[in-house]
Amino acid sequence: MLNDYKNLEKVTKVKFKDHDLLTKAFIHKSYLNEHRNENIESNERLEFLGDAVLELAATRHLYEKYPNQDEGDMTSYRSALVKGKHLAEISIELELGKYLILSNGEEKSGGRSKNYILANALEAYIGAIYLQNGYAIAEKFIDKFILKRLDEIIEKGHHLDAKSQFQEFCQEKEDFTPYYEVMEESGPDHNKNFVMGAYIKTDLIAKGQGSSKQKAEEDAAKNALKAKGWT
Repeated sequence: MLNDYKNLEKVTKVKFKDHDLLTKAFIHKSYLNEHRNENIESNERLEFLGDAVLELAATRHLYEKYPNQDEGDMTSYRSALVKGKHLAEISIELELGKYLILSNGEEKSGGRSKNYILANALEAYIGAIYLQNGYAIAEKFIDKFILKRLDEIIEKGHHLDAKSQFQEFCQEKEDFTPYYEVMEESGPDHNKNFVMGAYIKTDLIAKGQGSSKQKAEEDAAKNALKAKGWT
């Protein structure tokens, strides 16, 4: 099951003496379903650890880089840095997908290119780096491959959620603060579905749906940005 990690170690400049630990970072839980009799652990625990290491490194970086920023702004920056889409992009750059160990079913369904699997693998890899080499090396890796994108994220507004982006554009271009109204509500209490409309003045710009009003508003804002060509 061991992969050849020479290229990965060359690119990341992170060495592993324990390649069994490194391999564990890439074992997707689906693989265990087809190998129940083997003593194998998936990468989920390493992912849990790596997520915490990443959040700490990102928080410290933001705290030191932005001494005058308030907590709300730094929280938005951190969320953008650690969100799945951003981590998946880095995982693709590092070609982590080729090291994944998947079930046959997951392999056939394109598991090596699924964003959430790639993002989880990167977090698991960070967890493995931490266990093998300590926090300083893990932080150095995070700084080099993840935190370096912060300026680009802020410049492109990726730290803002769709509602915040839509509001900023509306106020800038329309001199108006958008608002949302419930258009439909269906389903039992434990499984509600909401359809919300995003409005500028009296104009319905777009609809969105979700399991809560907040999620439906976020979806409506995302669709409204596309409708207005503001993405």
